[in-house]
Amino acid sequence: MSKKLHLVSLGCTKNLVDSEVMLGRLKEYEITDDNTDADVIIVNTCGFIDAAKEESINTVLGLHDARKKDSVLVMAGCLSERYKEELMRELPEIDIFTGVGDYEKIDALIAKKQSTFSPEVYLATEESGRVITGSTYHAYIKIAEGCNQQCSFCAIPSFKGKLHSRSLESIVKEVRMLADEGFYDFSFISQDSSSYGRDMGLKDGLRDLIKAVEAIEGVRSARILYLYPSTTSFELIDDIADSTVFQTYYDMPIQHIDDRVLKTMKRGFGEKQTIALLEHMRSKPDAFLRTSVIAGHPGESEESFEKLCRFMENFGFDRFNTFAYSNEESTTAYEMEQIPQEIIEERAVILGEIAEASTIGSLEKMVGKEIELIIDGESDEHEFLLSARPLQWAVDIDGEILINDTNDLKVTYGKVYRAKVTELVGSQLLATLISEEVGSRREE
Repeated sequence: MSKKLHLVSLGCTKNLVDSEVMLGRLKEYEITDDNTDADVIIVNTCGFIDAAKEESINTVLGLHDARKKDSVLVMAGCLSERYKEELMRELPEIDIFTGVGDYEKIDALIAKKQSTFSPEVYLATEESGRVITGSTYHAYIKIAEGCNQQCSFCAIPSFKGKLHSRSLESIVKEVRMLADEGFYDFSFISQDSSSYGRDMGLKDGLRDLIKAVEAIEGVRSARILYLYPSTTSFELIDDIADSTVFQTYYDMPIQHIDDRVLKTMKRGFGEKQTIALLEHMRSKPDAFLRTSVIAGHPGESEESFEKLCRFMENFGFDRFNTFAYSNEESTTAYEMEQIPQEIIEERAVILGEIAEASTIGSLEKMVGKEIELIIDGESDEHEFLLSARPLQWAVDIDGEILINDTNDLKVTYGKVYRAKVTELVGSQLLATLISEEVGSRREE
């Protein structure tokens, strides 16, 4: 009887890629959703902010309480790396601790029941043997690890290190290999994607990547996640908009818009330049803009917060996330005078309401339009509705569109269709299929 593995991947999609590497190293295990029946349980943790740290700890302890006798519980990833000494001392429930450097060694660590923390941060390559999860057509491609920015609120460089980019050749090989397997939609990710290649002496590394990916047969669609304002050029914005493969999709976290707060945040870019970039993005036909902002960073006055609110209300982002400021050790903001927690939470709620209204405004603009979308399966809402994602939108984070009329077309999950958006019900778009897109997915 084969042994069973239960893996939980918390946090960002960059973590997910590392989790997929671990699955690739443990192919002899049968994957199970039932943690109580697993012989090995792995939690790939997130250590970004307090809420993520709390979720990681609660998940690990909850799995421990329910696991069967003689199973092996592994705590891996960012939280484990960041607080290795404290966690190893305070969590005797964990059998194996490992951080962000040993994902490809997970099989050996389990065999030896050994904890280890590599001094090097791991970066997946085309030779990592990942097992892609959650999709038969979409894959994340990690292009770099670490970050050279010194944002006052962010602890990530303290445990992920400086920017370390993959070679363009390695990225192209992985995408080509996955395209040959039938994957046609790709999301390129890193902490600061617009800095890709700068550590290797590339001036326009991301622009080079766009050109290289466009030349790969079988790639139907792609998008870039997590641009950084001061490393995003107008030329890069143009290349994305002009691409025949990359979606006109801009995900650039701005965190704030007031000059004084941006300076305190050490963002290295001011209000005027940030708005110029955003307006250049918005000028592109059918552009989709996503960002994130922080509520309650030290130094955010009531005036600064109101300025941020006005900007977020008026600019017209398609989506934006709001984070309540989290005071993290090892960051420069940690020793600054803090805003009371109740005020931080109040501001986060206000921005969250603005984000909801902004999303509704974006959805309303889609009614009546014809779009390309991918049908992923039956909707959780109702068995007679189908769940679909516009090809432009990012997987999991931008939402879904429900298909309530197939026009008697043959429906194949993972296939691209043309559809017309017919109405917005509450915050949910409905659409009718028009036609199949020929060649959108390699037939088995």
